[in-house]
Amino acid sequence: MKVKCLSITVVIGIFILPSTAIAMSSYGEINTYYNNELLPGKEVAKPMLKIGEPFKIKIEMTLNQTSSLFVQVCSLGGNLFKVVDGPSEFEKTKYIKSLDPVKYIFEGTIVPTDEWAGGSIPINFWYQINLPGEDDPAVTGEFTVAYCTISNEHYEGETPTSKEQPVSGSQPTPKSAPAFSLVTAIAALALVFLEFIHK
Repeated sequence: MKVKCLSITVVIGIFILPSTAIAMSSYGEINTYYNNELLPGKEVAKPMLKIGEPFKIKIEMTLNQTSSLFVQVCSLGGNLFKVVDGPSEFEKTKYIKSLDPVKYIFEGTIVPTDEWAGGSIPINFWYQINLPGEDDPAVTGEFTVAYCTISNEHYEGETPTSKEQPVSGSQPTPKSAPAFSLVTAIAALALVFLEFIHK
């Protein structure tokens, strides 16, 4: 039984760790922040949150060349989180055309809904970089910013009012924009199973 639990834990660890929290490539560099604190290396924030409790994520992307950028804050699908202040809605892709090779900051205030109350759920950041005039992505990636445990209690403090802007339907949609991450779903289900067998 101990060997099985260890095997499940190792598999979960492989799946839920971000592909990178600080990524570097020939196309640019990414730094990730949770509540204004830099997450070093492959560290993932693990907050305990109440329903409706706001938290901030910030992604700094330094591009090395002129590019088009697609970004999305996502999880396991559904309405597990809500963006109350940010450049795009939850699970909606934001398209930014022809960015100069400088730093771009994606920053948002997010609140958990009651759909996953009593459980733990990842919140991920997905991105795609296209070179000018290219339909196929030069690079695409997704990583976990925070693995949130949501209590059944409701947050009673002040929550920022929504300032999100819907993504225009006239903007192009990337070929590989995820609506759902299979790896993340498997990892979450494995974690729920692991917690269940420990009870």
